[in-house]
Amino acid sequence: MPSLKEIKNRIASVNNTRKITSAMKMVASSKLHHAQVMIENMLPYETMLEHILKTFLASEADAKTVFSAEREVKSVAIIVFSSNSSLCGGFNANVIKSLITSIQRYKEEGINDIIVYPVGRKVAEKVAKVGLKAAGDYTTLCDHPNAQQCIEIAHEIGKKFQKGEIDRVEMIYHHFKSAGSQILTQRRFLPININEVDFTADKGRDLTSTIATKESQEYLRQHAQHQTVKEEAVKPLNDNFLVEPDMQTVLCKLIPQYLNLKLYTALLDSNASEHAARMVAMQTATDNADELLRQLNLQYNKSRQQAITNELLDLAGGSQE
Repeated sequence: MPSLKEIKNRIASVNNTRKITSAMKMVASSKLHHAQVMIENMLPYETMLEHILKTFLASEADAKTVFSAEREVKSVAIIVFSSNSSLCGGFNANVIKSLITSIQRYKEEGINDIIVYPVGRKVAEKVAKVGLKAAGDYTTLCDHPNAQQCIEIAHEIGKKFQKGEIDRVEMIYHHFKSAGSQILTQRRFLPININEVDFTADKGRDLTSTIATKESQEYLRQHAQHQTVKEEAVKPLNDNFLVEPDMQTVLCKLIPQYLNLKLYTALLDSNASEHAARMVAMQTATDNADELLRQLNLQYNKSRQQAITNELLDLAGGSQE
């Protein structure tokens, strides 16, 4: 049995660790709130732009563009979003696992020309370790989401796609649903898939709460169901657009903006998901520390009581002698 001093030292150590995990949880919660505000401010514009563009591509006979045309896939680019730091549960491991699975699938199909755009230090390290071809260093985007750098990346990928250097582009990231739910998502970036998107998917987002307990998530889920019922009663959007001066001119303006926003949305989703995953991981670590402290205090009190009892027995035995 450990001595009282050893137990006391361990209690102090666990207390110090608990202070760190609790502080990290509070920091992650604050960053999560900021990330939720960024998504909330950008989302209506991105959703409406995607709706308008894909309505054109689906309904207009002359709305054909190189960015929506299917072709034989010989080369692939994969944009992968991870974090720069750890202590966020399985966030990075899930992204890397999905990347490796996708690469193996493409190689089985005979496609070996694969280039990776690693957004985040963790996935960049994995890409370098396994010897994959990386397009550049984009680690700063994770800590400081930048719309301008997303525009540059989307412009570079768009030019390569137009020239035929890349035949398909995919994104792997975590879709932020709520503080307690982040969905690992793999979406096609190019060519534009008019059948892929669900325009009601973003209605289930919770961009206000930073609480991830089971009780709060159940309440928010039920609340979201009531909100959906109300939203379904709203009159649908009129898709009978008037296009001026002509369809091709409008598409030349819409498509670059749509690609920029799609990439930026994935970055914000991944950023919010990272902070949510870290907040949950630190909350779990804090709860585990509380339970460990409870057990250590109980052990300390038992050992102390045992030591006092032994001293009393020694005194009683000495007096009898």
